[in-house]
Amino acid sequence: MGTLTAVSAGEAGVKLISGLTSKEAEGVTLVEPAEAGWLVVVEVVEDRRIPSSGDILALYEADLDKEGNLLSYRRKARYRRGTGG
Repeated sequence: MGTLTAVSAGEAGVKLISGLTSKEAEGVTLVEPAEAGWLVVVEVVEDRRIPSSGDILALYEADLDKEGNLLSYRRKARYRRGTGG
């Protein structure tokens, strides 16, 4: 795969987190270089509600190596849409 850029690390993080959680990703909230590669934080819809202001969202943090392989991931926060994470 080669060395990742910030953009490709973010894309990889979304794909990996969506695949692992089987949940829809809203988007990337953080991408930053880390010692082993990249740290990516992805916002995910954990539970859809009607109206959408009641949706439950979560922030997942993924540690990727320089080639985009997942080293670890964890849920960092869970919250109702509009209240912030």
